[in-house]
Amino acid sequence: MAALSPRALDVSDLVIEVFRANGALIAAGDGLAQPAGLTSARWQVLGVVDEEPLTVADVARTMGLRRQSVQQTADALVRDGLAAYRDNPNHRRAKLIAPTPAGLTALASVERRHASWADALAARLGPEAIASARSALRELRSALEAPHGR
Repeated sequence: MAALSPRALDVSDLVIEVFRANGALIAAGDGLAQPAGLTSARWQVLGVVDEEPLTVADVARTMGLRRQSVQQTADALVRDGLAAYRDNPNHRRAKLIAPTPAGLTALASVERRHASWADALAARLGPEAIASARSALRELRSALEAPHGR
């Protein structure tokens, strides 16, 4: 295996921290969503379609995920009565997904818990740390999405 340069090691350490933070965020999201009968994934999908029904492909693009994983989550939401597929006037085969009243109730419940959780987390981090982390993550995402970022 080739030796990593110091800057490559720094990026590798950053990537590991992002993966760890992602895992911690998913666990926290699952904890916030569980009382409403949701998971982080289901919460995210409902949160994307709560204002406007979208296709699964549109949801996947919005979230930066693969369509297949969003399809599985959407199917589970529909199966559990938290979302429904609707006809799409712009495409015969690509249905729109929209929350049902039960889905909107579950989403509102999670969002109330999320508001308190986010406020407590913000108090621990402080505005400068939040702004710096947000900026660094946006820069990282932009570099990864650039043509030679992969």
